[in-house]
Amino acid sequence: MTDTVPDLTLDELRTALGPRIPRHAAFDGWGTAALDAAGAEIGLPPGRAALAFPGGAVDMIDAWFAHIDTAMLEALPKERLAAMKIRERITALIAMRLELVDADREALRRALTILAKPSNAARGIQFGWRAADTMWRAAGDVSTDFAHYTKRTTLAAVYAATLMVFLDDESDDFAATRGFLARRIDNVMRFEKLKAQMKPDADRYFSPARFFGRLRYPAR
Repeated sequence: MTDTVPDLTLDELRTALGPRIPRHAAFDGWGTAALDAAGAEIGLPPGRAALAFPGGAVDMIDAWFAHIDTAMLEALPKERLAAMKIRERITALIAMRLELVDADREALRRALTILAKPSNAARGIQFGWRAADTMWRAAGDVSTDFAHYTKRTTLAAVYAATLMVFLDDESDDFAATRGFLARRIDNVMRFEKLKAQMKPDADRYFSPARFFGRLRYPAR
């Protein structure tokens, strides 16, 4: 790897360093020490890795989270998810993310503390949205209407709450977190079912748009 480092683009460096930084951030924090230690693993001299992360800690966290997205999709390909119901797909995707960060739980705790700062709140929301969007797309969601946004907003909130439980979960195979996640997913599915039942039936309710549309294009 050392021989190829000079040829890597900044994007490729971020991809290579993303999964390595957390191992060191757990002890050194999301700063220069952790970044240089991760860079040394692929033959970078001190200070060189920083060129790929001009935004500092938040950019490093971004690279790690992007790696988690990729690793999750590799672990749960579409053909495997296709055999599951939607509830099972979402649950499996979140559970896989937890497995991927389990070894770096302290790094995750430090990362979330950094993202909780007011100055980083916008980026934190962006990361949560990206994770939710990646999961919904992997689950097969193709919605483009208002539901596209509500689904992702709801899932981002569920994922964030689950991470909070996960950080302090000492049960075997994080059973407590899995139980919490199952209850949250159940609540979401009940809400979606209720929302679908309350959705107006176009054949039962008067719609001006449909009325004038039929005047222009009468049914045959």
